[in-house]
Amino acid sequence: YMVILSTLATGTIITMTSYHWLMAWVGLELNTLAIIPIISTMHHPRSTEAATKYFLTQAAASALILFSSMTNAWNTGSWDITQPLTSPSYILLTMALAMKLGLAPLHFWLPEVIQGSTMTTAFIITTWQKIAPMSLIFLTMNNLSTSVFLLMGLLSSLVGGWGGLNQTQTRKIMAYSSIAHLGWMATISSIMTNILIMNLLIYLIMTTSVFLSLIISKSKTVQDTTSTWTLSPTLTIIMLLSLLSLGGLPPLTGFIPKWLIMEELILQNFNLLISMMAASSLLSLYFYLRLTYTTALTLSPNTTQTKFKWRFYPNTPTMFITTPATISIFLLPMTPLILL
Repeated sequence: YMVILSTLATGTIITMTSYHWLMAWVGLELNTLAIIPIISTMHHPRSTEAATKYFLTQAAASALILFSSMTNAWNTGSWDITQPLTSPSYILLTMALAMKLGLAPLHFWLPEVIQGSTMTTAFIITTWQKIAPMSLIFLTMNNLSTSVFLLMGLLSSLVGGWGGLNQTQTRKIMAYSSIAHLGWMATISSIMTNILIMNLLIYLIMTTSVFLSLIISKSKTVQDTTSTWTLSPTLTIIMLLSLLSLGGLPPLTGFIPKWLIMEELILQNFNLLISMMAASSLLSLYFYLRLTYTTALTLSPNTTQTKFKWRFYPNTPTMFITTPATISIFLLPMTPLILL
């Protein structure tokens, strides 16, 4: 398991540090091949199906990246990532990166794969697996089409909002939440890359906080969250605030990227676009609020074995949640510092 996890980390780091298209592709391939066994560790038809779906989409996207870089090298003689791309190459690259990230309209694999894997694997897919494609977007943004990314971002935020509304599985809700957040990142990527990096970091921290809460409380469905209070009252409050932060409510950390992206897009006169995105974030907020409501405000009719689960020593290590939870709740006053 440690070998596989270190391969996963190495793949991402190779992609992030490469200036040569082949090295970037090698990093992405390592990444994909390392996560396949992690997804299929649960010997279950559903996890096997998830691993197969993940492999097919990621292999197709990697092939597209290789093909686009090869056609670009054929035309320009350069394998450098930062060099301008030819027209067919950048179209192929945009499609491939959208597929890697799960941006709408190429998002269909993400909820299915996350639903088929365990909570920890879903957590890795929604956080760590986004870093490598995002770094490629960051490196090639000058050569990619702004309007395409704005459209894909708008579509992703709408799909992320609508798709999560009728879900009862927490993993699928987190998958749609991931699609919506990536939409916000895609819209700003072509305008201000430093806000993109900040949004990515904040998204990673907030998602980590929520996923760790779900892993500790073993909440696989919305109904499971109703018995969180027996586990730990503190965890209930942390989960509530982390979910609201993920929804982007002030005075929590999740408001920073939404605020700055809105401000920047209004400065660029994308008023209609940002109005639609703000409306779609209301849809996302609805299902976050529903989760917080079931977690902290309702007592479900199911019988709990004991009123004081928290008196026993917990099996899951709870130490890791402290840092991401604190950051995902209290970071808003530090916005001027982050902007420097």
